[in-house]
Amino acid sequence: MNSPSHLPVHHTDTPEQRPTAPTKHHHSARYYAHRVKESLTTRVSKLICAIFLSLLLIIGIITFILWLSLRPHRPRFFIHDFSVTGFGLDNGFENAQIVFNATARNSNLNIGIYYDAMSGSVYYKDQKIGSTPLLDSYYEGPKTTKVLTAALSGATLNVDRQQWMEMSNERSKGVVVFRLEITSTIRFRISAWDSKRHGMHANCPVSVGSDGMILPSSKDVRCPVYFT
Repeated sequence: MNSPSHLPVHHTDTPEQRPTAPTKHHHSARYYAHRVKESLTTRVSKLICAIFLSLLLIIGIITFILWLSLRPHRPRFFIHDFSVTGFGLDNGFENAQIVFNATARNSNLNIGIYYDAMSGSVYYKDQKIGSTPLLDSYYEGPKTTKVLTAALSGATLNVDRQQWMEMSNERSKGVVVFRLEITSTIRFRISAWDSKRHGMHANCPVSVGSDGMILPSSKDVRCPVYFT
């Protein structure tokens, strides 16, 4: 039973308040043809971009492989033997002799190395005590090794009494340290092309024992090489 204070209310929607159904748009054939054309253009553009990027990737990989194969590596130097005679004599410096045997290795697969005249110098405490020519100019082919031997004495070895005494003091402790430096000017040969010239320095620290012979710790050791 309805209370007299609450009367039923009837809502009547006016035409303006009634929800309208969505209007269906009817497109012409030209509209659909345009949409199809845009879709094809987009697909063709994406295909062209994909092909272009793939070509760039392939070219980049090929270039990187060629760079690795044609990038020249520095020659490798190893010291094998080094000896000093006369260590046991007080005046041994007058007839002292230093003999060494080293090798120069071209580890490149397709690149040769041209050497100008090569020389070897021996240092004691950063003072040059001897120097001698090792080779005239020569060409070292890929994957080849060149033996370098020399004997320093007389005019090619300059050791004074003070230096000899210092060597003798170190000899009594069991180790005397020298440094063999091999220098040259080189250029690389790649097919028919030659690189510019580089000043090359190979520094080989050498330790000899009390008998004047190279210690095992210095034998067959690769020497650091730098260019100037």
